[in-house]
Amino acid sequence: MTNQLKRELQILAEQIRIGIIEGTYNAKAGHPGGSLSAADILAYLYGKEMKYDPKDPKSADRDRFVLSKGHAAPALYSALAYSGFFPVEDLKTLRHIGSYLQGHPNMNTVPGVDMSTGSLGQGISAACGMAKAAKYLGKDGVRVFAMLGDGEIEEGQVWEAMMFAAQYELDNLCIIIDSNGLQIDGSCEDVMSAEPIDQKVAAFGFDYVVIDGNDLDEIDGAFEKFHQSTKPFAIIMKTVKGKGVSYMENQVGWHGKAPNAEEYETAMAELNARLTELKEA
Repeated sequence: MTNQLKRELQILAEQIRIGIIEGTYNAKAGHPGGSLSAADILAYLYGKEMKYDPKDPKSADRDRFVLSKGHAAPALYSALAYSGFFPVEDLKTLRHIGSYLQGHPNMNTVPGVDMSTGSLGQGISAACGMAKAAKYLGKDGVRVFAMLGDGEIEEGQVWEAMMFAAQYELDNLCIIIDSNGLQIDGSCEDVMSAEPIDQKVAAFGFDYVVIDGNDLDEIDGAFEKFHQSTKPFAIIMKTVKGKGVSYMENQVGWHGKAPNAEEYETAMAELNARLTELKEA
């Protein structure tokens, strides 16, 4: 990855974070914490890794992305908007009556959304189906990416899906586990620890890497290993919930509440300052 591309991805990640705060503030609701932690990987996916065309979002030959942790919709919407699927200004309509940008992704209304998600654990099963279908249809160039939360993988359906992926040798499937350590009721360790995640995904037949999911160089290295793998692949990302907004970082209370006016101004000042610095570098 060149320095120029890295800077472009860093800029996109900050823009995605700005969109997350813009959306949740105007909605007066939503899930900023787990959206912010995923901004860097989404910037990489939509800025470098995935094959897609925002002018033809239903192309049969596109790569697919499934946000299995569907409550992080503000992050996906922001990534899609900044990638040209719909106007960035529409992010301010998040969760509003009549808006197509509701609290969880809807594939029937949002350009670029490949699967409707909401009930935790179900997105990865859909992703496995997409990967199996691509194999069946002989579409070797189609890859499927699915993002899960570390709280979400407490769901048994997740592991059934992993069994399916290994059984049918879905080497075109990459699952991304956003392991930020926090879920709605507290720390994952206290509520229901899924550790050791790495040993579990290996036991279920996946190749895997463990990385700093807020570091673009480590993300880049992880996808290089995915490209070389002959098995279903898992990227286990250690991230910071609320990453990029100082008062939200590692604070479980920001799992599912929106910033007020003062908090919004603070967050936007921090994010815009970093964005300006990156653009002027």
